[in-house]
Amino acid sequence: MTIYRTAFMNGLRPDPVLTVSEWADAHRRLSSKASAEPGPWRTNRTPYLKEPMDCLSTNSGIQRVVMMFAAQTGKTESGSNWLGYVIAHSPGPMLLVQPTVEMAKRLSKQRLESLISETPCLNDKIAPSRSRDSGNTMLAKEFPGGMMLLTGANSATGLRSTPCRYIFMDEVDAFPADVDGEGDPVSLAEKRATTFARRKILLTSTPTVKDFSRIEAEYLRSDQRRFYVPCPKCGVKEWLKWAQLKWENNDPNTAQYECEHCGERFSDIHKPMMLREGEWRATAPFDGKTAGFQLSGLYSPLGWLSWADMVDDFLRAKSDAPMLKSFVNTRLAETWEEDYASKVSADGLIAKRLNYASGICPDGVLLLTAGVDVQDNRLAISVWGWAEAETGWLIWHQEVMGDPTQIEVWGQLDQVLATAWATESNKELKITQMAIDSGGHCTHEVYNYVRDRIRQGVVAIKGSSKRGSVAVSKGNKVDVNTKGRTLKRGVTLFSVGSDTIKTTLFGRMKHNDEGPGGLRFGLAADGEYFEQLTAEKQTLRYLRGFPIREWVKKPSARNEALDCAVYAYAALQLSYRKFNRATMWQQLQEQLDSGAKLPLRSRKPKPVATGTEFVRNW
Repeated sequence: MTIYRTAFMNGLRPDPVLTVSEWADAHRRLSSKASAEPGPWRTNRTPYLKEPMDCLSTNSGIQRVVMMFAAQTGKTESGSNWLGYVIAHSPGPMLLVQPTVEMAKRLSKQRLESLISETPCLNDKIAPSRSRDSGNTMLAKEFPGGMMLLTGANSATGLRSTPCRYIFMDEVDAFPADVDGEGDPVSLAEKRATTFARRKILLTSTPTVKDFSRIEAEYLRSDQRRFYVPCPKCGVKEWLKWAQLKWENNDPNTAQYECEHCGERFSDIHKPMMLREGEWRATAPFDGKTAGFQLSGLYSPLGWLSWADMVDDFLRAKSDAPMLKSFVNTRLAETWEEDYASKVSADGLIAKRLNYASGICPDGVLLLTAGVDVQDNRLAISVWGWAEAETGWLIWHQEVMGDPTQIEVWGQLDQVLATAWATESNKELKITQMAIDSGGHCTHEVYNYVRDRIRQGVVAIKGSSKRGSVAVSKGNKVDVNTKGRTLKRGVTLFSVGSDTIKTTLFGRMKHNDEGPGGLRFGLAADGEYFEQLTAEKQTLRYLRGFPIREWVKKPSARNEALDCAVYAYAALQLSYRKFNRATMWQQLQEQLDSGAKLPLRSRKPKPVATGTEFVRNW
C-alpha cells in the first residue's frame, strides 16, 4: 500500500522548477568513452549551450528548439543533457530519432549507456541492460513515468506508433526525403506529439545544400538567434563571421579576428571571456513556439578548435569543391549554394556588358538562330549568334507590337527572317533556325506561319517543364488531312525542355566574361532586358516527400527575354541535326570566309510586308 501511495503522491507532484543546464551542472558526468573531456559537466565551458538547453526545460513555454550548429560544438551533448533531465525530473514518453536504425543503435550503445552508467541519479531509474525483463534494450529504455524509444528516420513503423511528449531528432539533414512512401520523416515524428499540450521537440544538425537543408528551413522559420560576443578591445558585441577572420601570407598561425566596429584585431586567446559574456539575440520575429540557434565553429571553446585550425582547413579545401562544401557545412554551419540562378543578377550582367552595337555580329559568330515568344498583343524576338563550344552573343532583341491573330504581324516577322546581319568584318549572316512558341497563345496562327517556311528553318515548339527532359525532342507531326492521317510534310511540333535549358543558360551566364561556352551581351540589352532575363529562379518544393527543384517566375515580372533565349538555344540544338557535328563549326567558318551562301538557305524568303517601322526598342 505504501508503494501505491508513494507513486500516487509522486504523480501529483508538479514538475520541479529546474532548468536543463542546472540539472546537467548538478548531475551530469562525461565518460571517457564518449568525451574528450571526461568528468563533471560544466555549462560554463560552453556558455552558448545554456540558453538552447534551458528552452527545453519544463518551465519554458517554448515548444520547438532548432540548433543549426557546426560539428563538434556540443549540440548532441546538450541533447543528452535534456534526455537525462527528462528521465530524472519530468518523465514522459520520449522518441529519439537518428538518420538510420543502425545509427540509433550506435548512439544507444556509445552515448546513452554512458549517460546512464555515469550519472548516479539515473542508475536507479533504468535497470542494467543485461538484467532479465529490465525494460532496457538497445532501442527502448523504460523508466518510472515514461519510456524512451529509439528509431531511425528510415523506418516508418518507428515514426508512427506510440504518442510522445518529447521528441529529439538528431542530424535531420541526413534524414531521407521520404520514408517508405509515407512522407517526410520530420513531419511523421512531430505528429506523435500533437496530443501533448506541453510538448518539447528538439531538432539538431549541421546544414547541407541551400534550399535542400531541413535544418536551415527550420531555422528560417524560427526567431533566428545568433550568439553575440564582446570585442576584447572596444567591448561592442557582434556575432562572429568568417569574413572577419584575417591571416597573412597563407599562414594559419597568423589568424586573428577583426572587429567590425573598431577595426582592431585579436587572437582566440580571448575566447573564454568572449563566450562567458556572450548572449543570444533574436534576428527575426518570435512566433511564441520555435526558438532557433545558429553557431559556427568560430565559437568553439579554447582547446577544441582554434581559429588557426579553421584557416588551415579552409586553405586545404578552397581549391576542391567537395572539401569546401564540407568546410562550409561542418565548420561554418552554413548551407552550400549549388545553383547558378542565385549567382546571376541583372546588375551583375549589366556590369559585364560588352561594347558591340545592336544588330552587329561580333567576330567569332558563325551561326544565327532566333527565338520568338508569342504574347496576346506582341511578338518578342531575340537573335543570337553562336560559335564553337556554344559560345553565344545576343545580337538583337526587340518587340513587334500587334495582334498575332492578324497577318500583318507575321509579315513583319518575315522581315527579321530575311535580314542579312552584318559582321564586324563586313560579312553577312542570315538566320539558320527560328523557333516560335506555339503553347498558349495563337497556336493556330503559329502553325500557319511555320507551315510555309519549314524549308527556311522555321519550326514550332512547345515548352515542357518536366524535370530531366531533353533540350529538344524528336518532334511530332501535327498536321492531318481530311481523313485524319498525319501529313509527312506538315508542321512538326518540337517539345523543348525549358527547365533543362534554363539551367544550362544560367550556368553559361555565370561565365559570360570568360572562355568558350559563355554568353555575351552587347548594347542590344538594357536594364529591362536583363530584368526579364533573370525574372525566374530555382525554388524547392516537396512532391510526396521528395525535394524537387523548379523554375518559378518572380511575381509581376516579365520573362519574355528569358523565354526567347531558351527558344534560340533550342533552335541551335535543332541546327545540329542539319550538320555533321564533328565538322560543323569548321564548315561554317569556311562558308563565312568564302562568302558562300549557307546551304540551309536554299530558298528565298517570302515577300515582306510593307508599312511603317514595326519594332519598338526598349
